[in-house]
Amino acid sequence: MTDRNALPPSAPGDELKACCAAAYSSDVVALLLGDSYHPGGTTLTRRLADGLDLAEDGHVLDVASGRGTTALLLADAYGARVDGVDYSRANTALAQGAAAAAGFAERVAFATGDAERLPYPDSLFDAVVCECALCTFPDKPRAAAEFARVLVPGGRVGITDVTAVPDRLPPELTTLAARIACVADARPLAEYTEILAAAGLRTVRTERHDHAMTRMIDQIEARLNLLRMTAAARFTEAGIDLDTAPAVLAATRTAVADGALGYALLIAEKSP
Repeated sequence: MTDRNALPPSAPGDELKACCAAAYSSDVVALLLGDSYHPGGTTLTRRLADGLDLAEDGHVLDVASGRGTTALLLADAYGARVDGVDYSRANTALAQGAAAAAGFAERVAFATGDAERLPYPDSLFDAVVCECALCTFPDKPRAAAEFARVLVPGGRVGITDVTAVPDRLPPELTTLAARIACVADARPLAEYTEILAAAGLRTVRTERHDHAMTRMIDQIEARLNLLRMTAAARFTEAGIDLDTAPAVLAATRTAVADGALGYALLIAEKSP
């Protein structure tokens, strides 16, 4: 799977990034996931933002900004100036349109770019947020180093992401599709903190939100049952096999119940 609206492959791992970009800019994926593409939705985004100590007019970078939901919330509810960066040109265009429609064109801007090679200068942002995306990045240490590079001294990074114990995942959750779905290359929470620490980001807060993962599985399953009756042809055209989805969802639910899979919030700080 490739995405002509994504950045062209130029380094190892870029083909995988293009697959992720294609998936998350797809209308059929939007039908399955709704407005918010991550467990916990905007409620968890607000909890994350509250931990960033954002000042009025603070400058925030939203990495893997998708269609702009988080960036617009930060501008509206927190008075932030927000830049969003996403690997998919289609998502960038959709997010720009959403910002203009919401009246935030002067406070929110979106660019197409790579989280492992952020198109911004050093020490530009007061905070960086990245929701349900670090787990998909092929080179997580490099992405973390980029987060630290663009932060001002004392700035904070806020992450919500899938956590996993890789050697305990069932076979259904170790495929390429599972990786794109934020599962196959997720790491234990402790490993995320180690990756951030190596980049000069000291973790100051972690929270488990595994229940949000379970709720999202339930929501996807409900939408899937409806869409199977009303829009099955659209999924077939997009190359998505609806017949295998129930088994994957069941395996995901079991992995969460067994503690092999979960969801977490993490806030880290760059040394002042």
